[in-house]
Amino acid sequence: MMILKTSLRSFFAHKGRMALSLIAVVLSVAFVSGTLVFSNTATSTFDKLFAATASDVSVQPPKPAEDDEQQPGVKPPVLPVALAQQVAAVPGVKTAIGQVMVGDAILVDPATNKLIGPTSGAPTLVGNWTDTPRSPVRITSGHVPQNAGELVLDADTAKKAELGLGGKVRVDNASGKHEFTIAGIATFSTTNPGAALAFLDTPTAQQVLLGEAAYTSVEAFGDGSRSDAQLKTDTLAKLGGGYQVKTAAEQKDENNKSVGSGLDFMKYAMLGFAGVSLLVGGFLIINTFSMLVAQRTREIGLLRAIGGSRGQVNGSVLAEALILGVLGSTLGIGAGLGIAVGLIQLMNAIGMDLKASDLQIGPDVFAAGYAVGVLITVVAAWIPARRAGRIAPMAALRDHGTPAEARANAVRTVLGLVLTLGGGGLLVLAAKAEKAATGGEYLGLGVLLTLIGFVVLGPLLATAVIRVLGALLPALFGPSGKLAQRNATRNPRRTGATAAALMIGLALVIGSSVFSASAVTSASAQIDRSVGVDYIVRGGGAPVTAEMTDAVRRIPGIDHVTTEKDFDAKVQLADGRSKKAGIAAVSSSFFGTDFHLPVASGTADSIARGSLGIGETFAKDNGLKVGDTVTVTYGKGHTQQLTVGVVFGKKSLYGDASFVDTATMAKAVPAADQPVDRVFYAKAASGADVAKTLTALQDALKEYPQLTVKDQAGYKELVQSQVNTLLYLIYGLVGLSITVAVLGVVNTLALSVVERTREIGLLRAIGLSRRQLRRMIRLESVVIAVFGAVLGTVLGLAWGVTAQQVLRDQGLDTLSVPFTTIAVTLVSSVVIGLFAALFPAFRAGRMNVLAAIATD
Repeated sequence: MMILKTSLRSFFAHKGRMALSLIAVVLSVAFVSGTLVFSNTATSTFDKLFAATASDVSVQPPKPAEDDEQQPGVKPPVLPVALAQQVAAVPGVKTAIGQVMVGDAILVDPATNKLIGPTSGAPTLVGNWTDTPRSPVRITSGHVPQNAGELVLDADTAKKAELGLGGKVRVDNASGKHEFTIAGIATFSTTNPGAALAFLDTPTAQQVLLGEAAYTSVEAFGDGSRSDAQLKTDTLAKLGGGYQVKTAAEQKDENNKSVGSGLDFMKYAMLGFAGVSLLVGGFLIINTFSMLVAQRTREIGLLRAIGGSRGQVNGSVLAEALILGVLGSTLGIGAGLGIAVGLIQLMNAIGMDLKASDLQIGPDVFAAGYAVGVLITVVAAWIPARRAGRIAPMAALRDHGTPAEARANAVRTVLGLVLTLGGGGLLVLAAKAEKAATGGEYLGLGVLLTLIGFVVLGPLLATAVIRVLGALLPALFGPSGKLAQRNATRNPRRTGATAAALMIGLALVIGSSVFSASAVTSASAQIDRSVGVDYIVRGGGAPVTAEMTDAVRRIPGIDHVTTEKDFDAKVQLADGRSKKAGIAAVSSSFFGTDFHLPVASGTADSIARGSLGIGETFAKDNGLKVGDTVTVTYGKGHTQQLTVGVVFGKKSLYGDASFVDTATMAKAVPAADQPVDRVFYAKAASGADVAKTLTALQDALKEYPQLTVKDQAGYKELVQSQVNTLLYLIYGLVGLSITVAVLGVVNTLALSVVERTREIGLLRAIGLSRRQLRRMIRLESVVIAVFGAVLGTVLGLAWGVTAQQVLRDQGLDTLSVPFTTIAVTLVSSVVIGLFAALFPAFRAGRMNVLAAIATD
């Protein structure tokens, strides 16, 4: 009880010192709890949607065989119309409705040639209007589609596109362009998952979307006399097997998995923020308690002298940490609710309809929040608590502080060197690994070990590095500079821990910058080396039709058009093994004229004569060489025996892809089973103005807004923007870590000012002015920040260079070090140091000299 009272009194006596550590705990817990609340809310909302709209039993086409890949862009498998009557005849089925629903069509406003629908990755679904007992939408304006020229559009999409009754909508798919008049507006009865929905009458939907009288599924609703499981059993017995039959619960689970995979990216990104905050916040908490223990040396000595055991002293410090953890976790969970609401508003802005009033705050939120907050705080405080318990009573009473432990420093040196050298060795192995997967494993472990190694060695490096970094301070700033240098090296352990928080963030910045710069530079270099075409046209996930390619062929100044169809195929080897392979079926003009891929053996022009081209890695892994014969399975039972005619080198723009000529593929795969084109290429005629032809190309394709038309320069910009998307997420993580690191520097300096109160008073008494005192603290902060930046730069360069080497055969064959970013990072560290010192310097300058000298 005495220890608890002591801990409470100490905690509330130093509540100002605890505030910044509290912020670190709050941030960490807020991201964890906010992510869980958002995830639970989104999952619950979709659960309600699927539960409210799922049929009792859904009959779907047979599941493809394991070795029969469904090709992207191929017409979906269908059910015969008569099947709906068979299902309706199953005992216990009240009604069975044939449904048509596809996701490969797009909606266009023909008046403006602009896309209608989501831009956030959510699907555009077009199907037939059916009157089901559990429809996700209901007509709120107009009427259902009654003829081949009418369409119903969901209200959210209509509002965003500023369309109403009587407006025109064009449905584009692989079969062409189809224009309709909006006859009705349908409003979601539950949650809009962000999709755009359009409905046609059944005959029109079948003809436009499937090209035949068929359904994509049959939805059955029971009369209540049988369970869903019994209905499923009876339906399977009635249909004779072969079809997929799913109950409402099975449909719900399947849909939840699909939605969950879409939300996982945001969920894991947010947990990444939490992880970085936890890691960096841990250093802040360790520093805080280390300095508090140092400041309370005499108090701890008195406790030991009057009979307090080492365990009780440890308990006193850990009790303070527990209080901090519980308080920070409580506030963090509250802040997490705000983050969850913000995420919901973000999702609503991109088309979803989640309700902040439906927040799902389950027990897992509190369990995870308190576990994270309390655990990280107590673990971080255990090190200084253990150190406090080892202080000898008489040494503490003499106010000599914690004695230097030569043995501990020796252990730290050995451990730090072992970790750093071991991590460095793993990075070297990663850079030399032949397989990217193996190199990636070495890289991940090497990053972890070098990071821990630098953290352990930080205090030992502080004295030597800061002596070098601060060498000019005495000459430039006189006594203030000399004092700042000495203060930064006075407690290397504290300086190392403070700099470590900043080191982590800046290492991520440098490492990510090296990787992204290398990716962009490598891609640009490969485009320059490999791409001979002048224009790249992509469908953006939508199919490219013959109508589009024909429009390009008719443009004056275009020499030829090259198409590409991508198959998820399998290659059967001579020994009977079957391996998955991405195979591109390309026009004969692809090689030699349009693309120049590196060749390891054979000749690229052999593909036009009916051979197969494979990547060097695929060839090596499967023991293949030029002249070997393999069997290619394109899906739906279509196979073809081909001879390997060329093995492409590793540093290919297409990675390890395989190639076959379109005419060769067409001998085995009928047109109906071939995937649609997603990309095609155009070559300007000799002597044509490339820029003017690009304008003509864009004009010819302006009625197809789903297409992106790029010349080589534009294609490079597109690649760079894709790399930057990932980079911005990493920078967000880094920004958080740097924010917490700045708090750490502020905390360290603020506590060091309190710790050195008497010393500051004496310095002022012997003539150090307020300006010189504040300058001393600012310079000390800058030196610590630059020290962290230097360590972060070394680590980041090592990580980034190794990552580039690991992926050198996957396209990242050119190393690019962004020296500008490194220079900006180092300059930013100076700014960070100056900013972090504002409050501590101001507080030190306001101290009363006599009161400071008299401080005990």
